[in-house]
Amino acid sequence: MHTFSKIVGVAALAALTACSPDPDRALAKQIMDDATLATVDSMGRAILSQGLNAGSGYSQVWARDMNTFVETALDTVPPQDIRGAILMFFALQQPNGEMVDGYVLKEDFTWYDPVGYYSDAAPRHVGFKNTVETDQETSLIQIVGKYVRKTGDKSILQERVAGRTVYQRIEDMIGYLMREKYDARYGLLTGALTADWGDVQPDSLSPCDITENSVTTIDAYDNAMLVIALDDLAAMTGGTEAKRWKRMAGEFRTRIRKHLWDDTRNKIIPHLYPNGGQPDLGGLDENQIHYHGGTAVAIEAGVLEHDEIDIVNDQMLENVRLSGMPSIGLTLYPTYPEGFFPGGMANAYNYQNGGDWTWFGGRMIQQLMAHGYVAEAYAEIRPMTDRVVKNKGFYEWYGPGGVPSGSGHFKGSAGTLCKAIAMLRAWAEQHSR
Repeated sequence: MHTFSKIVGVAALAALTACSPDPDRALAKQIMDDATLATVDSMGRAILSQGLNAGSGYSQVWARDMNTFVETALDTVPPQDIRGAILMFFALQQPNGEMVDGYVLKEDFTWYDPVGYYSDAAPRHVGFKNTVETDQETSLIQIVGKYVRKTGDKSILQERVAGRTVYQRIEDMIGYLMREKYDARYGLLTGALTADWGDVQPDSLSPCDITENSVTTIDAYDNAMLVIALDDLAAMTGGTEAKRWKRMAGEFRTRIRKHLWDDTRNKIIPHLYPNGGQPDLGGLDENQIHYHGGTAVAIEAGVLEHDEIDIVNDQMLENVRLSGMPSIGLTLYPTYPEGFFPGGMANAYNYQNGGDWTWFGGRMIQQLMAHGYVAEAYAEIRPMTDRVVKNKGFYEWYGPGGVPSGSGHFKGSAGTLCKAIAMLRAWAEQHSR
């Protein structure tokens, strides 16, 4: 059952329906008349027209970021530039098949870990990777899928990069994941212990790279990203290849559901610990923590049933209320204990330890739209769009009290909001007739 009246309020519901027997038409009119949506969309497209780096303060092109803004960027950046950026990733693919997080010009490689990923196929660039995460390969495959859907340019799959086609290199990436990141007991991919979709582990000496001190985990985000990538591969191919990828996606989807969905609590389980080593969180049971980002991506991967989407959305809203944070972009709730993560993340509601990220909140809005929860999506996007206008930018994340933090023009935030707004407008146009 939709939570329409609970989200927008009884008075707002009455206002929407008072003059029309058709609440969908009334909601559609409100969306179409919402000047804030138009303003934010225009602001987002202006930022995305300025190149493919992750945003102000970032000179690097990141796969996980580009994946969330490439569709709108294709409206504002020449497609050949995006094609070239995609091919640069493949030029930096490592001999074992793994993919980098992103790349930067060599002369700009002073900000980061001194360990770089180099390739003769990309002599002017250097790659980098936060190895605690397992979403680099799947992010790039999704970028290719979105590029092909938007442009129709399937020829990119047969483009040769250093002697191998893009499609062969994608197969190499899947091979790397299944060889190096696959846990046979659960049939799922592994990564290090991080907060939801984040790329920081509780190690002050090596927060972003796997070491002998890292704790191996399995989470919904990494595995849902693989399912989405495999579905994209199935859509880009045909015949036996499409069947192969569809079968693999179905198997992973089933295992995510089996091992990472808590039927009792109706929520995603934060982590499995296949090798043991579950951390001491004091009196906090980690399974009480709600992972908002991983949940949104699991919905996109088809892991949750329709009614369960309503349930987890209600949980997110309650978490927002309890935390006092601004929107469902809230990374997780409750937060990890003080001092568990290094640096700023040692504090609650900082960065990935409970910070509010439009980058992922926008994905939940998209999924609400995709599954017919339109009133909820419209109500829940408004805190995100309002703060863009108020702060004159797409900030990377927000702290307590709605304080903007990080990059002031973060393209992942712009990309997820622009796509969500496009989905709202498309629905409104259809239902305003």
